[in-house]
Amino acid sequence: MQECIPRPRLSAGLLLASLVAGNAQATTWSDTFIGYRHGTQFTEPGNPRDIEKHVLQFTHVSGYSLGQNFLNLDVLQSDSADPVSGGDSGATEAYLTYRHQLQLGKLTGEPAAFGPIKDVALTGGFDLNTKNTDFAPRKRLLVVGPTLKFDVPKGFVDLSLFYAHEWNHCGASFCDVNEIEFDPYYQINLAWGVPFVAGPLPLKFQGFYNYNGEKGEDYQGNDTDPEQLMRTSLMLDVGQLAWGEANQLWAGVGYEYWRNKFGNHGKDEVDTDAPTFQLEWHL
Repeated sequence: MQECIPRPRLSAGLLLASLVAGNAQATTWSDTFIGYRHGTQFTEPGNPRDIEKHVLQFTHVSGYSLGQNFLNLDVLQSDSADPVSGGDSGATEAYLTYRHQLQLGKLTGEPAAFGPIKDVALTGGFDLNTKNTDFAPRKRLLVVGPTLKFDVPKGFVDLSLFYAHEWNHCGASFCDVNEIEFDPYYQINLAWGVPFVAGPLPLKFQGFYNYNGEKGEDYQGNDTDPEQLMRTSLMLDVGQLAWGEANQLWAGVGYEYWRNKFGNHGKDEVDTDAPTFQLEWHL
């Protein structure tokens, strides 16, 4: 059952503080980049038009003695097919994701490996978003659960099962409620980043896939359906080829696959199939 409330019971800031309170050890490795992606076939539920979006991305990932941190901020600029509230220009969205892993093998000092798994972690974090449309979403999502870290020769493959709890907002006139607390749901998350070489070409295949269970009723009292989201890309290390600097400038193509977007179903444009062009500049 959903419940109308003014705010989440646990703020994202408190969760972040609890996750990183013990993370005072020095960073052992890190990677930070500024990214860009562009596509012309994005969709929004109830909007029959294809939407062009330019997306600026800031990503930081780092490891320390007990685990690792992941932070990603996307700023998405739509064209006029996805208009700002009260205007004709395109809307702007900001979406922040943070995840923290505590790895069992590092905590205990004993290997936590079995079969194809090299370690087991406890992952927690949050998502926050805002967008200046009539709908005016303000998503607040908390997640926590176990992660299996697969033993791959290079890169990483992580599979997580999360308990997820989401709060959001709707400012549109068609919403029966403005503030909503969705039912808790489960999320299956697969994340990967695997470098490889094809002849003379240094490449990497990266992305994530989320399967979200149904989360009760939406803003109009309609039942939600399970939701799937995948973003993936194949990237070429242009910097290594052009001037001999590995992991500096990457370029490639990507794809966004989204089904029952936000749990919607039986409406126009709740599914997305959007090819993208992507760049990354690693700092």
